[in-house]
Amino acid sequence: MKILVIGGCGFIGSHIVDALCARGLSLRVLDRSPERFRPQLPGVEYLLHDLTRAPLPPGALADVGTVVHLASTTVPATSNQDPGLDIAENLIPTVRLIEAMRQRGTRRLIFLSSGGTVYGVPERDPIPEDHPLNPISSYGIVKLAVEKYLYMEQQLHGLDYVALRASNPYGPRQGRSGVQGVIGTYLRRHLHDEPIEVWGDGSVVRDFLHVTDLAELCARAVLSTRTGVFNAGSGEGTSIARIVELIGRIVGRETAPVFRPGRSFDVPRVVLDVRRAAESFGWQPQIPLSQGIEDTWAWVRQQEEL
Repeated sequence: MKILVIGGCGFIGSHIVDALCARGLSLRVLDRSPERFRPQLPGVEYLLHDLTRAPLPPGALADVGTVVHLASTTVPATSNQDPGLDIAENLIPTVRLIEAMRQRGTRRLIFLSSGGTVYGVPERDPIPEDHPLNPISSYGIVKLAVEKYLYMEQQLHGLDYVALRASNPYGPRQGRSGVQGVIGTYLRRHLHDEPIEVWGDGSVVRDFLHVTDLAELCARAVLSTRTGVFNAGSGEGTSIARIVELIGRIVGRETAPVFRPGRSFDVPRVVLDVRRAAESFGWQPQIPLSQGIEDTWAWVRQQEEL
C-alpha cells in the first residue's frame, strides 16, 4: 500500500519523505507546488494540487493505506489576521479529506498538529498532552478543531489517527522570510549583515526540535499501530535571547538585536513533555540544538552560493 504525503514538498514534508523513502516505502506526494530546494526524488509519485481550491483529485487515494497530512496555509503570526480564511483553507479541506478517506476505505492518518499553540498559556512545565487546551491564536484553534474531528471519526467510523503536536521545528530547507522559523531567519540575516529582530525582550522560551528528529518520529508513527495525541519536541526550553547568542557564536559574529514590541499571541514559555512519544514509539530526539544550528548555517551558506 502507498503512503500519501500531503504537503510533502514543504520544509517538514520533504524531510518526512526522506525518512519514509529510507525505509523503502512506496510514496505519493501531493502539494500545491514543487520542492523549492531540490528536484523530484526518483521513485516518488508527485501530484500538484491545491486542497484549498478543490477536493482530492481522482486517484489520489488509490492504493493508499496511510495519509500523512502536513499542509497548512497559515502560521501563528498570520492566522489571526483572517480567522475565516484560516478555517476555509485549513479546517474545511481537512474535514473533506477525512470524508474522502472514509469513502475510499483509507483508515490511518498522521496529522501534524501544534504543540506550540493548542495549549495556550501553560499551567504546567513541561506541558503534557493532558494539559488544558486554550489556544490564543486561530492557528491553534484550527489545529485543535482538526484533532477533535479526528477523534470523532475514530469513535464513529474507526479511523486510526495520530496527531503529532510539534513544537518549533528548524533545520535545512526551512523558509527564511521571517514569517516563521527564527533560527533560519536569523541565520539568513547574519549572512546578509541585516539586523536581527526580536519580538519582546528575548525572554520568550520555545522548544526547538530539529526537523530530522520530527521526521523520524513521524515515520515511526506511520509504521506503528498506536493512535492518539503525542507531543513532538526536544523536551528542553531555550529563550530567544539564547538563540541569538548561540547563532552569534556559531557564525563567528555577534549582532545586537533590534527589539520590537511583544506580540499578544506569543505565550511566554512552551516546553513539551515528550515522554509519551518516547514510550509509544521508542523515539528520542538525537540532534542537540548547537549542532542543529551549525548544520542549518552550513545549509544556508550553501544555498547562498547556489
